[in-house]
Amino acid sequence: MDIFRISGGIPLSGSVSASGSKNACLPLLAASLLIDGTVGLRRVPNLQDVRTMLHLLEHLGVQVCENSLLEEGVLALRAPEELLTFDTPYDMVRRMRASICVLGPMLSRYGSATIALPGGCVFGDRPIDLHIKGLEALGASIKMTHGVLHATTQGQRLKGARIALKSEFGSTVLGTIQVMLAAVLAEGTTVIDFAAKEPEVICLAEFLNASGARVYGAGTSHIRIDGVDKLSSCSFSVPADRIEVSTLLAAGAITGGRVKVLNCSPDEVVSVTHMMRASGLSVVEEQNSVEVVSKGPLCPSSIKTSPYPGFPTDMQAQWMALATQFDGQTVVEDTIYPERFMHVSELNRMGAKIRRKGQAAFVEGPVFLEGAEVMASDLRASAALVLAGLIAQGETLIRRVYHLDRGYESLEEKIKLLGGRIERQVDDFNS
Repeated sequence: MDIFRISGGIPLSGSVSASGSKNACLPLLAASLLIDGTVGLRRVPNLQDVRTMLHLLEHLGVQVCENSLLEEGVLALRAPEELLTFDTPYDMVRRMRASICVLGPMLSRYGSATIALPGGCVFGDRPIDLHIKGLEALGASIKMTHGVLHATTQGQRLKGARIALKSEFGSTVLGTIQVMLAAVLAEGTTVIDFAAKEPEVICLAEFLNASGARVYGAGTSHIRIDGVDKLSSCSFSVPADRIEVSTLLAAGAITGGRVKVLNCSPDEVVSVTHMMRASGLSVVEEQNSVEVVSKGPLCPSSIKTSPYPGFPTDMQAQWMALATQFDGQTVVEDTIYPERFMHVSELNRMGAKIRRKGQAAFVEGPVFLEGAEVMASDLRASAALVLAGLIAQGETLIRRVYHLDRGYESLEEKIKLLGGRIERQVDDFNS
């Protein structure tokens, strides 16, 4: 396993380009199963989750040409007329939750799927009941035995339906994506009520429409899908990763620096930049870039996560790290994943003063962080520890950074470009 070794105390300064979005790319890869022809993708991020999804697709019979993936982010995929197998074993899907996205396309185009329940980061219960509800409304028959979903259309084409995708935590992004992927080849019209509004949903709709689908209303709470007989070849570019953009801006903010992120959409990170301005940071937005400038002491800015366009749960941990430098108490509340606080104890090991109560954490600042050996527990917790390490006195050693590699492309290299002192090394510790 790899570790990060960070020497803190240097204000980051300069410009870096955003990578393609993990959360947008994974559904696009799953959607390749629907396409009768070749799918060309550009700006594909070189991430562990992407490689996991490609391995899964190849297992199903998809031809993947990735000769230039590592260098240029270019990828070509072609799904077979008949799958090699309908089985996606647990060993392939346990690493990430987005693997469940192949269920809808397999049912819609091929009529059958056997999928083990997916894995991913561990920070609380994340059921897929709305996925199943949506697919069953379209006519699928789904049973679960021993942690495995057995789904079939019983030889019939899926049929459009009106489906409400609402839970106690709000709309479901992957659930909305799942139903979209299944409904584009269904007979008739499907309407999704309480649809997720995230940019990743809009991205998928644009990709599907470029292939010949008829998807309307993506980005609103009501999406209409008129089913078509087939989808054809297309070429598409993956948009910027809005969570990476926000994380890099937070790195500039926490170090008292000046960081500009290029090739991104400022509109997609406005909930984060709004709170940065409220804390006293200067934020400059241009058409395809965002820059944060630290001008002095920062005031507390409490956040509560909520579905897009609210403050993203995927920035909760990073904001908590930044809040250790605010002058006063900051409340960080996560209404999406109330158990997503495994990073609290590790930040406290570095000198943070964070107290958790229920689905909220109370952060006292400013505090003087000290380097320490810490353990990453999930993807975004890893990023929070990197941010803390960038301002900690002395050396911070972060173990299990494979979590971070699932969602950040060469984060350490980008931090180096901004002047940070961070090195990736092989861990000789048995973890």
